[in-house]
Amino acid sequence: MFIAPYAILFILIIVLPVVVAILLSFTSFNTINPPEFIGFKNYVDIFTGDTVFLQKAISNTLLFSVIVGPIGYMLAFFLAWMLAQVTHRLRTFYAVIIYSPSITGAVMMANVWRVLFSGDETGYLNNVLMRWFGLDSPIQFLSDAQILFPIMIIVALWSSMGLGFLAMLAGILNIDRSLYEAAAIDGMKNRWQEIFYITIPVIKPQMLFGAVMSIIGTFNAAGLAAALSGGATPPQYSGWLIVDHAIDFGFTRFEMGYASAITVILLLVVVLFNRIAYKLFGERD
Repeated sequence: MFIAPYAILFILIIVLPVVVAILLSFTSFNTINPPEFIGFKNYVDIFTGDTVFLQKAISNTLLFSVIVGPIGYMLAFFLAWMLAQVTHRLRTFYAVIIYSPSITGAVMMANVWRVLFSGDETGYLNNVLMRWFGLDSPIQFLSDAQILFPIMIIVALWSSMGLGFLAMLAGILNIDRSLYEAAAIDGMKNRWQEIFYITIPVIKPQMLFGAVMSIIGTFNAAGLAAALSGGATPPQYSGWLIVDHAIDFGFTRFEMGYASAITVILLLVVVLFNRIAYKLFGERD
């Protein structure tokens, strides 16, 4: 009875949509006519004929996740550790500043960054480069496929200090200070030893939570490149992620069965990386 509310919500919000997506992935469904069972055709089409998915979405998503995930994760731990060293009032002030970008929405933040990287003289960065460094013409930051993706990564890192960061900060603040005192008596000499031999082992649950949230957040990212470039599709599919591909087929082309197959593939990838996170930070028997 106590776990029933959670169990019901978990089934309705998590389990049921996943089951429906898996079932729809074996159908041709345009959201109007009833789904038509077609077997593994959607998966065969994805891996044999969808060049955008194979050449852009997968590589961009993996590169985005490999860069933003680990760097954002390490940055979250480092900032949490730094904030734990200051007074309560300063800690609260800086924590709000660091955490706020993660709750304001990636698309809205992309619109703010578009002003900075605008491809004309009114763009802040172009204005500085032209006025102070003698640049002849503005750089098209958001129209150049080679530049757009790095900008997208910068924006994602800037807004990556979410719940994982708060969990690590809470974990560090609740470590028993007597552990550090005992370690100092036993011969521990510097802060690096404290971090690796006390802080990280003690807050392993929070580290695991942060790792899972980082993996889910990076693999589920979508719409950032399009919001930065100002179009439905970014130039040359730069920054085009798997979720962008699924949204395009599901809500633009109304091929819901094909979009469901894409999301099932993404689910398997996320589960794989979550298992790796559990191996690294989970409790060992």
